[in-house]
Amino acid sequence: MELYNKDTFCDDILPVVIVGNGPSGICLSYLLSGYTPYLSPDGFHPNPILHNKLTENPHLSLFDQDLEYLCEGVEGRSSNPVAVLFDALLLPDGDFGVDCASLLIWRHEPERATPHLVLGKGPPGGAWHAMEGSMLTLSLANWMELPGLKLKEWMRDKRRNLRNDRATPAEIASYYQHNVTKMGLEKSFACGTTVTSVSRVSLESGCSVWKIQGHQRRASSGEEIEVPFSVYAENVVLATGTHDIPARLGVEGENLPFVCHSFWELEAAISSGRLDRASEPVLVVGAGLTSADAVLAAHHLNTPVYHTFRRPVSDPALIFNQLPKLLYPEYHKVHQMMSQQQYKVGETVVNLSNQPLSSPADGTSPYTCYPGYLSFPKHHVAAFRPDGKCVLEDEGGIQTVLQVSMALVLIGAHPNLSFLPEHGGPLALDSEEPISCRRNPLDVDPYTYECVKEPGMYAMGPLVGENFVRFLKGGALAIVCDIARKQSKKTSRELHNKLIEYLTDQLHVGSMKRH
Repeated sequence: MELYNKDTFCDDILPVVIVGNGPSGICLSYLLSGYTPYLSPDGFHPNPILHNKLTENPHLSLFDQDLEYLCEGVEGRSSNPVAVLFDALLLPDGDFGVDCASLLIWRHEPERATPHLVLGKGPPGGAWHAMEGSMLTLSLANWMELPGLKLKEWMRDKRRNLRNDRATPAEIASYYQHNVTKMGLEKSFACGTTVTSVSRVSLESGCSVWKIQGHQRRASSGEEIEVPFSVYAENVVLATGTHDIPARLGVEGENLPFVCHSFWELEAAISSGRLDRASEPVLVVGAGLTSADAVLAAHHLNTPVYHTFRRPVSDPALIFNQLPKLLYPEYHKVHQMMSQQQYKVGETVVNLSNQPLSSPADGTSPYTCYPGYLSFPKHHVAAFRPDGKCVLEDEGGIQTVLQVSMALVLIGAHPNLSFLPEHGGPLALDSEEPISCRRNPLDVDPYTYECVKEPGMYAMGPLVGENFVRFLKGGALAIVCDIARKQSKKTSRELHNKLIEYLTDQLHVGSMKRH
């Protein structure tokens, strides 16, 4: 869809504009397009309390029910109650890896559709198109799917096989893009768009709406150009994700050329031949899944790896200690490496570049389990130096200096909300701290996902703490229900005003006749 500048308001005010075309934006668009969830006649939920509540009004769609009432007593792996409720209906007993049938059936009811626009920088699927294509996703395949199109059936049609019931990011990105086409949502998507400003503007009538400005990439005469646009909306939804701006350590030397902040820079170094088995060791900073992917990629290349992280390996909060070993063997291997191949304070650091790539038969090396790897638990980076050295420091202040060819700082990311005043900071739970999916998400009403500090603005997905696709769908449900309620109130108010106007006219006509 091509966008243009709209200088007048007239009838161009959309009920909803969604900023972000990843799985959050796609799911919300699906529900706004009139696809409506109902309880299946054969549906039975293992939670008896929830099942009894659902059977009280089986003829009503989920949009027409009291979500807060249904959420009472339902527990799950999300802190957002509507996310837990919708997940429990879509994936009963999903936490146990059981592939149970959904309790919901979907009906397309065009009369419920709400006009909307979805804005995204790239093709539908968002950041999934930029993720490394061969690694397996963390979530089980059915956790990644969106309503309306079964991921496993789509994979089967494409003659692709799921490994350990998981798919690759490239496959997931393709699935999300196909979902938009299959469900007929394309007319609401404007791709190639970058939003530069979202602000409140007042109408002559006295009410205010959102003005969304930006530019759209288009092909013109064989060249790519950027065309400015502006659109107006009653409600705006932030569905941008949180992977735009890599988190930084804030230490000396972090801007040196050999210090990188994304997995893709490691891939580029490998592809160009700048990094190989003869290189000095790579330093990986962080103990999340992206850092684990970096360790695996470098280890597969036989490039030595130093791996440093602040927590102890046994910390229950580490993601590796929360993953089933059978489902995630590659991450379990990294966790083993972190545990079994630790640097011990006071020992001389082995130069991994000189270490044989296979374990010595006599066991003389202190690091024989995983040659070419050494972890530094409970250490942090104190500084990077221009000569390629990295200074690590432990909890006691003892420093260790490592010679590296490349340092990868993979400690998370922050969302890019530069199009909002103060980069969206005032919308967070703690307006003094950077917005973060885990530590400082946006402050929203738990049953509507409307921003507490900005009526008419909603947020969903990672921005409200939902890192898993399976839970972001609940945000779409909450938002659609609240917007439908607002639209219903608006329609009732307009009908009421028209009725008053009609009755006033009739009284005036009657008065004229009497005179």
